[in-house]
Amino acid sequence: MIKKIILSVFCYFFFASLVMANDSTRDFSDYLLELQQKAIAAGVNQRIAERYIANIKTFKKANLTTHLDKSKTLENFIPQVVPAITVSTARAMFQQHESQIKLLSQTYQVQSRFLMALWSMNTHFGERSGRFSGLSVLASLAYQGDNEAQYINEFIAALKLIEQKKISENLLRSTSSGSMGQMQMMPSQLLKYGVDADKNGVIDVWNSMDDAFASTANMLHQQGWQYDSTWGRQVKITIKLDPNLLGLESQYSFLQWQAFGVRRFDGNDLPQRNDMKVSLIAPDGVQGRFYLVYDNFRLLNQFTDTLHDTLAITYLSEKIKP
Repeated sequence: MIKKIILSVFCYFFFASLVMANDSTRDFSDYLLELQQKAIAAGVNQRIAERYIANIKTFKKANLTTHLDKSKTLENFIPQVVPAITVSTARAMFQQHESQIKLLSQTYQVQSRFLMALWSMNTHFGERSGRFSGLSVLASLAYQGDNEAQYINEFIAALKLIEQKKISENLLRSTSSGSMGQMQMMPSQLLKYGVDADKNGVIDVWNSMDDAFASTANMLHQQGWQYDSTWGRQVKITIKLDPNLLGLESQYSFLQWQAFGVRRFDGNDLPQRNDMKVSLIAPDGVQGRFYLVYDNFRLLNQFTDTLHDTLAITYLSEKIKP
């Protein structure tokens, strides 16, 4: 009798799990049909949409972003993610590719040291450019519901990369967050700013360093990168500061920050100019470091998950600077 009960319970849970799995599969399949219709409505050819959506599989690792360890501060985070070996490698790679990078830098008016720092920090000099099916990752991210509209747009952009830019499905690889290529651009960015710099007929930001660098530099340039400016500076606070002033959303002139008690890190006055709007950030809180950051910093920040990561990029860019 007991064996029959145990067997019955086992069978119930076994078949229930199968039903749940089938429901889950069916739900994702239904969602893919919705994505297909949205893609067609957005201008993707129906044949293209049907063909590539049919190959999509749910990607369970999607959106596994790395969150900053709360115990880490810039004092120990930056030395950890930008060790001496990374600095020396970046300098060596810069020398090796100097003529290429400087030409792109002059063409798109983006300092070469920032391009090299992005390449280093985002994919370790192109070694981690993405290995998962981009379409499956983006569809799964949209299906999960977090930032659904954003990932639907990126999914549609990925289909348009296949249709309009002739990028093959096999080439369209991404990380688990949907970013692609040696500089980690999103599909919508590649669609708008991608450049076939080596003139081989395809925008290959995965295997072509020229395409990856040119696409990124083109994007930064068109977004308003300031070639005659830098990213920001570390500063010190001389009087108690209103915490509402902190963050990239708050923008004031150097003269206004001077009035708020902000000074250069060495204690001297800030630049006496009123023509720039800059922000004050304190990623570790008011007990940590303070930085005044400029528009170029905001553009670099779109490549990273945290201010800590962006400051690591700017730190490396300073180390690369001749």
